Amino acid sequence: MRTTILPLLAAGALLFSGCSSKQYFEPENTYSASMAESGYGGTIIDISREGATLSNGQYIGRNGIGKHVLGEGYRFLSESSSYILAGDDEGMLKVIDKSTGETVRKISLSMPVVAASIKNGMIGYILNNNAYGLYRISDNRKIIENRSEQTFAIDTRAASPIFIDSLVVMPMLDGKLVIFDVRDPENAKVVYLSSDKVFNNIVYLSRTGDTLVAATPKKLLTLGSEGEFEYRANIAEVNIAGNNIYLFTKEGEIIKLDIMLKELAKQKFKFAQFSAAAAVDGKIYALDKQGSLIVLDSGLTQYKIYDVGEVKSPVFISGSKLYKDGTVIHLDKLGYQ
Repeated sequence: MRTTILPLLAAGALLFSGCSSKQYFEPENTYSASMAESGYGGTIIDISREGATLSNGQYIGRNGIGKHVLGEGYRFLSESSSYILAGDDEGMLKVIDKSTGETVRKISLSMPVVAASIKNGMIGYILNNNAYGLYRISDNRKIIENRSEQTFAIDTRAASPIFIDSLVVMPMLDGKLVIFDVRDPENAKVVYLSSDKVFNNIVYLSRTGDTLVAATPKKLLTLGSEGEFEYRANIAEVNIAGNNIYLFTKEGEIIKLDIMLKELAKQKFKFAQFSAAAAVDGKIYALDKQGSLIVLDSGLTQYKIYDVGEVKSPVFISGSKLYKDGTVIHLDKLGYQ
């Protein structure tokens, strides 16, 4: 997903980057991951929270590489068991039938779509101007569309809406969750995570049991039957494994938390900058931008570091596969001992 940024902010970032000396994560010992690598002949050109778009027009979803082509100018947003959602820069939202590969709807919206999800024929979407809406495929109409507060810059990792029974949870670009029932969408509840003016969008949204887990770049929040809890950090990534939450920070920390956000374990890798991370099948994976792939046990007590080469284009983890620069790294073949 492309970042929306004011020219002034971009210019300032370039100015300061030219004046600073960069420090990198440099592990003493690394191992080869060649036995776990294979090629897939693709290049990732765009990523969303739910997947990635390839240069040939195909996509990578949560179940791996999809067989259908999205169409010229479209980027992957999300998928369900029946449909694929893709959007373009002109504000067009395309709905593709997985069984046939045919486009069943093209929905013209006022702005480009930042994130979208589909369930039971209902599409929840968030637009680049921080508007959210609900669209029903069966009768080709919007159920609701409202706009939230203006945002000036967002983090590229915009979270997607989620459906919980008849509820829809919208992760907005201004640091709040909008929750409503599809049967009464005008009666919405708002949960505020943060009020920062820039880079404050919800970057992660999921659930474990009856608990919602959400994060902005600066705050992690859980909301459920146990109450509401928050944890502040410079967040690079969040993952859920069972009843535990793994938080990856911009300072190179990996932190294991429970649902009430109590710290259970922590490891720090000095100067590491995580491009991707995952908690899969009892192991934790974190890829540093310089090419160090860290594999840890679930308790963060043991780890092993593999050299997979500098990250040159966007990367995405789908299940136990890491898609990086035209290579698939089969994570389940890598250990921490």
